[in-house]
Amino acid sequence: MRIRGDVFWQWADPALHHRTHDETLDDGTFIDVQVRLSPSGITQMFIGVYAASGMALHEEAFDSRPGESMTRALAWGVGCARRLAISLKQTERHVA
Repeated sequence: MRIRGDVFWQWADPALHHRTHDETLDDGTFIDVQVRLSPSGITQMFIGVYAASGMALHEEAFDSRPGESMTRALAWGVGCARRLAISLKQTERHVA
């Protein structure tokens, strides 16, 4: 179960058309990338990275992805989320 942070709840609007990519990485880290169209047709995106326990490690929302379709933004966001998950894991190892 994911423990959503404030960034997600401020971004969330189930009434808007959206697409989602959920993925559990080998170490149990979970990524959640969502893209949507705003009422004015602007592509927006949410990226969430969650620990295996469900705790939010990183949440980020983009109000606008200029010039990107939902498909292109989703692909970029998935790559970004994977890189963030790896980076957060490496930082965690150096701190511990």
